[in-house]
Amino acid sequence: MLCALGSALCFGTASVLQAVAARATAPGSGSGVDARLLLRVLTQWRYLLGLAMDGCGFLLELVALRSLPIYAVGAALAASLAVTAVVAARVLRVRLSRVEWLAVAVVCGGLAMLGLASGAEGHRTGSSALRVGVLVFALAVPAAGALAGRLPDRARAAALGLGAGLGFGVVEVAVRLIDNLSLPTLLTNPATYALLIGGGAAFLLLTSALQRGSVTAATAGMVIGETVGPALIGVAWLGDRTREGLAPLAIAGFALAVVGALVLARFGEAPTDGPTADTATGTPPDTTAGGPAAEPEGTGKREGTGRREGTGKR
Repeated sequence: MLCALGSALCFGTASVLQAVAARATAPGSGSGVDARLLLRVLTQWRYLLGLAMDGCGFLLELVALRSLPIYAVGAALAASLAVTAVVAARVLRVRLSRVEWLAVAVVCGGLAMLGLASGAEGHRTGSSALRVGVLVFALAVPAAGALAGRLPDRARAAALGLGAGLGFGVVEVAVRLIDNLSLPTLLTNPATYALLIGGGAAFLLLTSALQRGSVTAATAGMVIGETVGPALIGVAWLGDRTREGLAPLAIAGFALAVVGALVLARFGEAPTDGPTADTATGTPPDTTAGGPAAEPEGTGKREGTGRREGTGKR
């Protein structure tokens, strides 16, 4: 669980850096998914630093997935929204409303409940059919993302976010389906290719979403896509269970963590330039001498107020 929480900390902080870098990158032509966008954002040092933190977070996620049920790790990763909100409030001086601070507390409480109720990971390694099915699903994620990029603005944001979440969900399941790390076995295991394809597609869809328009809906879709489906697969096919008699506590903790993350979905967006209203009172911030400093341009994955463009989890 410490590794899962460390992963959320890395992902949540990295998103702040990646959102600023994506906003500073010139957009491509058209409104669809731009495969060359990843190449352009790699010229931004903030994005590179964010990728390094993502790499650390992914390693911690792998350790957690080898020891905890998928539902516990997925809920912890959704908590990266709370991490980004706190980072935005502390570092970028973004103001959180009372409801949002309550949502942060709800996420933390839900994770604490999950930590108490979670059993060890299931011992089932998954059938060959499940491995092939995950690979087929991973191949469908970029294809669906290409179609989503042609949708109208609001529907496109939701579809790209859901697609990114499903791609990250593929990664969570694929890790559990890789039971032998020897090179010959890895090369013949469909889950290995599902992990690579699903992770790459999720990054591409997410990077496109964080640059193209409002993505509050995208962030919510991503949280749902990366938590609900993988959790069900873990319970139904991989043998994930809770501690004896604590299933209700685990269900309640999972629900609280996900709902709290959805309340913080606006932190998938970066604010537009200029001062914004105080989210707690609805009044403009004081920019006179002696008042609080104006909010910096750009922000992270899930911060800011008003209409924003931003990012998602990774």
